[in-house]
Amino acid sequence: MAVLRIAVSLVGILVILSGVIWIGQGSGLFPYPASSFMINQSPWIWRGALTAVAGLLILWAARRFLR
Repeated sequence: MAVLRIAVSLVGILVILSGVIWIGQGSGLFPYPASSFMINQSPWIWRGALTAVAGLLILWAARRFLR
């Protein structure tokens, strides 16, 4: 069970990081790559926030249910 908990926790962390990057690109704080269609586009701020929350829920579930 420990290996499964670690694997699901890593997935949760990667989802959180993806959401944070989307927030950064959508807000213009992380304008890389310069040709990205996500830069300064406010829908990506909200999508990133929802993705980060989903990652937090995955991380919480891994720690709560996979003991």
